[in-house]
Amino acid sequence: MARPTPELIEALRRTARKLKNGAPYQWGHMGGCNCGNLAQELTRLTKDQIHAYAMERYGDWNEQVADYCPTSRMPMDMLISEMLHAGLSLEDLKNLEKLSDRRVLARFPLEKRFLKHNLRDDVVAYLNEWAVLLEEELLGRIRLPELQAVSEKPEPVY
Repeated sequence: MARPTPELIEALRRTARKLKNGAPYQWGHMGGCNCGNLAQELTRLTKDQIHAYAMERYGDWNEQVADYCPTSRMPMDMLISEMLHAGLSLEDLKNLEKLSDRRVLARFPLEKRFLKHNLRDDVVAYLNEWAVLLEEELLGRIRLPELQAVSEKPEPVY
């Protein structure tokens, strides 16, 4: 699962918000699909730039991730590296493209767990729930120092 950071959580929420508000979405387009839309937020590349990078090699996101090489200097590998640096894992990218992370899906009511990977509304719901999950994990890691109660009656000084 992704490393929860405020930046990644906000990128997930921005992606969901943009998709909900009508941002271009096309599951078969490497820059306009589930991963492509999140990549736009994390890398500031356009959907067309992402698609062009992907076309320098073969395959969809799952194949690109499976063939990922951090030292290849291929544009798509550099893009994936940037997404990993933002806190994602290779498995997160595979799961996002298919909306298949079990921890995210388990948070939905049983009757709503069967998301369709290529439906905009399902992608929006998945991204938002994933953001909530990561936010809960991030908040759960914060430990505040214990404060000692101040007695109401000061101890006498002799």
